[in-house]
Parts: sequence; C-alpha cells; structure tokens
Amino acid sequence: MAATAEPTTVDTEKLMSFVFRAVEEVGASLGTALVVMGDKLGLYRAMAGAGPLTSAELADRTGTTERYVREWLNAQAAGRFVEYDAETGRYSLPPEQAVALTDESSPAYLPGFFQIALGSIMDSPRIAEVVRTGGGLGWHDHVSDVHEGCERFFRPGYNAHLVTEWLPALEGMVDRLSAGATVADVGCGHGASTILMAQAFPASSFVGCDYHEGSIATARTRADAAGVSDQVRFEVAPASGYPGQGYDLVTMFDCLHDMGDPEGAARHVRQSLAHDGTWMIVEPAAGDRVEDNLNPVGRAYYSFSTLLCTPCSLSQEVGLALGAQAGEARIRDIVTKAGFSRFARVAETPFNIVYGARP
Repeated sequence: MAATAEPTTVDTEKLMSFVFRAVEEVGASLGTALVVMGDKLGLYRAMAGAGPLTSAELADRTGTTERYVREWLNAQAAGRFVEYDAETGRYSLPPEQAVALTDESSPAYLPGFFQIALGSIMDSPRIAEVVRTGGGLGWHDHVSDVHEGCERFFRPGYNAHLVTEWLPALEGMVDRLSAGATVADVGCGHGASTILMAQAFPASSFVGCDYHEGSIATARTRADAAGVSDQVRFEVAPASGYPGQGYDLVTMFDCLHDMGDPEGAARHVRQSLAHDGTWMIVEPAAGDRVEDNLNPVGRAYYSFSTLLCTPCSLSQEVGLALGAQAGEARIRDIVTKAGFSRFARVAETPFNIVYGARP
C-alpha cells in the first residue's frame, strides 16, 4: 500500500509575511523599468542639486508630461529613491541617490545595473524556452539594453580601480606598461577597459578582441572619440583564437565564465603570452560554496547567470557553463590545467575579484 504524505500545516503569519515580501519584489521588478526610464528621460539629472520640485516643475525641466511624471515620482518616493514632502507636495533627490543615479564618474553609479537587468527581463521568455530544450542564447542575440547596460555597469568600477589598484597589484606590470608593453584585452565588449588602459599608458599598444561584431564596431567608434586609435585596434575574434604572440599582458574582464570553452581560452592565453607575461582575470565576486553566495550580490549574480551567462556559454561549443558565481577554486583549476604555474587573488571589490596568473 502506497504511503500517504503527512498533512502540511501552513503557518498563516509566515504565509502572509512571504506574500508581502513578494509584493515588494514585484514593486522592485517594476521599479527597474522606472529607473531606466528616469535615466533615459533625464529625470534624475534634472532633480540632482535642484532642491524640492513639484511634478509640474520637473516635467517642465525635462520636456515631459506632468501626469506621467507625477506617477513616476510617487513610485520613486514609495521606493525611497526620492523624498516627498506632504506639506508642500514637492519631491527631492537626496545627494547620495544623486551620486548613485547621475554621477557616471562614481564607482557607485547604478543606471547601467538597472539597464542590463531590464534587458535581461525583456529576454526572459526566450531563456525559458532554452531551459526546456537545454540550448543556449548567445550574447549577440540579446536586446541592446543588455549590451549597453553591461558596459555602463562595469565601466565605473574599471575607472575607479583598474589603473590605480588592479594593474599595480600585478608585480612589475605598471613599469612595463609605462615603458611600452603589448596587451590583448579579450572579450573587450565596447572597449571601455581597453581604452582606459590605453589612455593611462600611451607608450603601450593594445588589441581588443570580441566575437560580437556589434560590440567591436562600437569599440572602434569609442577609440576614435577618445583619441587612442593610434594605440588601439579592435578585432572580431574568439577568445580561443585571437591573433598575436608574445603579449606582456592579457586581460579578461567579467567574461571568462561566459565562454563556452574557458579551458580552451586559457590554453590560448598561455600560448599567446610572452615567457614572462601575465594574465589578469577579473571575475564577479563569488565564494566557492553556494552558501557563501546567498547574499544580495550573489543573488543578483545568480539571476544574471541564469538569464545571461549560462545561456551564453551553452550557445557555444563545449558549453562548460561556469556561471557567474564560479568561485576561485574553479577558476584556479582552469588556469592551472592550461599550464600556468602561478595563480593568485590580487585584488577585490564588493563586485569583483581580480586574479593574476603567470606561466
């Protein structure tokens, strides 16, 4: 006779606590679209440093429609992005939120984070289909908000840390770059990291590689605008087959875990480096165990990994699918199997871990 399941007792208080937490989650999900809207329409920038404003005043400053702006402001106030004064009916953007939402030079700048999240949500029905089939979805197949948001999210961190902290953490690298080194920036996307290094080290030469043609086209335009085209060239090439030999430095920023064959890419890096060259690997902050990553940053990265990173890897040959929370032990294993004898964590931020590897 088949065993019957024990009846489940539902704790009503816990149930309702979860329901209200779910309501907050829905509000936050919808708020992602409203943050991107506020950024694109210039609403946050118009509020920054302006003091208390009415919805009509904000609409007038931004050339938008007051009735929409009023609803947007109320949602922002409910989410504690802006402050509301009930006596005056005016709204203000606190200085801390102004930095996070309008200052592109700050490492706390967040609109790109919301933009890549919104793009990921827009593509989620397509991801649901590949979850059923076991297929993948390449980076090139995503909406433009994913590509633009990714660069806008990571670029402020690179601006804040790459030249001043991460490169100096690699033994002797700043001196080599200052004297004139050759660098391959693999998986360069829109070229933010490549251009930043070129601007900091005018004696060095750089090649940025990415398999996505659209990103390379953007990178070339950005290099022209930044005035570094004489130092930098951008090429469409995979991580396991980018051109050149004898590089003093190979860099990979937040992309190794997205690759279908990170082990093959690691072997190619080893083959392309000079005998005393260095591979710098920047990866999302992660611990080695699931329980190490059950926190707000880990939650965001596991979500992006489900919607972006894992499908991207599974769309390629091998499809190892490391995921955005691979952790140091798995990265070390890939690097050492490729023939690198030295591997170490050299720097970290709340969002990234930086590793250095040498033959």
